[in-house]
Amino acid sequence: MTVPQHFREIVKNFGDRNAVISHHQRTTLTYDQLDRDSCALARGLAKQGVKKGDRVAVSLGNNIENATATYALFKLGAILVPLNPAFNAPQVLSGLNHLAASHVLIGAETNLPYKPPKSNLPLLEALVPDLRASKLQSEAVPSLQSLTLVNNSSGRVDTSPYKSTTSYENVVEDGQNGTTLQDITLYPDEIINIQFTSGTTSVPKAACLSHRSILNNGKSIGDRMLLTEKDVVVCPPPLFHCFGCILGYMATATHGSAIVFPAEAFHPLHTLHAVQQYKGTALYGVPTMFISELELLANGTVPYEGFEHLRTGIAAGSSIPAELMRKLHKTLNLTELTICYGMTETSPVSAMTTTDDPIDKRIDSVGRLMPHVTAKVVDPADRTRILGPNERGELVVSGYLTMRGYWGDAAKTAEVLIPDDEGRMWMHTGDEASMDEEGYVKITGRIKDLIIRGGENIHPLEVENCLFANDKVKEVSVVGLPDEKLGECVAAFVVLQDGVRMDAAEVRTWVKERLSHHLVPKYVFWVDGYPKTPSGKIRKVELKEMGIGLLRDGKGLV
Repeated sequence: MTVPQHFREIVKNFGDRNAVISHHQRTTLTYDQLDRDSCALARGLAKQGVKKGDRVAVSLGNNIENATATYALFKLGAILVPLNPAFNAPQVLSGLNHLAASHVLIGAETNLPYKPPKSNLPLLEALVPDLRASKLQSEAVPSLQSLTLVNNSSGRVDTSPYKSTTSYENVVEDGQNGTTLQDITLYPDEIINIQFTSGTTSVPKAACLSHRSILNNGKSIGDRMLLTEKDVVVCPPPLFHCFGCILGYMATATHGSAIVFPAEAFHPLHTLHAVQQYKGTALYGVPTMFISELELLANGTVPYEGFEHLRTGIAAGSSIPAELMRKLHKTLNLTELTICYGMTETSPVSAMTTTDDPIDKRIDSVGRLMPHVTAKVVDPADRTRILGPNERGELVVSGYLTMRGYWGDAAKTAEVLIPDDEGRMWMHTGDEASMDEEGYVKITGRIKDLIIRGGENIHPLEVENCLFANDKVKEVSVVGLPDEKLGECVAAFVVLQDGVRMDAAEVRTWVKERLSHHLVPKYVFWVDGYPKTPSGKIRKVELKEMGIGLLRDGKGLV
């Protein structure tokens, strides 16, 4: 099926159920209202010239307008291109030109985690220098035909003088007349979503996903969580990322569940309040999000009440320390919390735990493969050699979920999507993993993150898990730094809990007593935070560069 075909069935069965709850906008849409609103927006966008196959960039936070635009574009057969609202002007121009995007939906302001709202007028002027002109002209992006503005600024930004833009409300109003969309023929394997990857190592690439890949992936995710129309999923991860739009929005919409947006960008206090207010049954997050929420409960900022309805959720985005999983089970009642593993290029989830997997499997693995997905572990030095159970190598994935390729980049596509002798396409993940006899997959790190110390392979996650179990440690990330004698050595970047003290010797002793000696950090750095991708993953490449710089300045605690 296509996404709109399936959505029609959901609306028919669950039309009166809540579909989208925007906590910060104090607005709720039922499935029936979401259907009608997205049809009106689709008709309005069609009058703006949006047609099937057009690449339409959406730069919005988690709000009602973004949720509505998603289905409006899918119904038109246009290709949804979510942009990270944190992108600067050169990044936006580069992305739009790479895709020859014809239309943009953007907020008057950008909201980012832990930062005050920022006006988007400088960005808009980089796109269209004369915003006051009656007709839109953009030398910077020649393909651009229309600019639709969502005024999310609560009156802080006056958009009325900008005649070359169209207000979101006016586009919806233009589409109010009429009840049905012009009949548009859609096919399941057509590209419907282009996601810019938020990889930790390289320039973003544009991964092309189809109706079939994101619809089935969303449905399988919801199935594994045992979602029903009675579930209320609180989703702080952003809609511009696969975590928000597929694990969140597509998984809820395929099951008639409600999705709750606590704020436009991650806000731990609003997230906990949303769980309490709407009796959330599921909570999503990456480790850093959960850590911030647990801190608010621990220090009494949020009273520990109103969380009894929670049962499940998803922890994803990066490896989940075992100690954090135990805290989430105990403190937030997330006893059926699931772990997802995947990447943008696989639509995105290829492995996931179930709500009733044994606790050790839910803590130490990312579960088993999703339905209709095939995987193997290969020798990174010889990709034709398949490794046996419990042997570490590169995880390679195949099935309906693999992307169609990177838009306009056949060379990069050929590096990662490689056919076997039978013509089956395999996505090379770049992740080091092992698979046991029962099919449980264990991710041991990025191939590129491995620390090779005197010929021995060290997996940063092993050291991170060990240190995270220390009550004084709030966050920790481990990388390899150059070492004249051994090639590389272990360096730990530690964020301490508020008000506690710890020295480098204590860090080393803690690791030495629990792990073998070669895993003990040579260098310890005290930091307040880490460089991160838009989805919350730590950029280890930048952390490594930072460590080299600190050592150069003589600031490493040896």
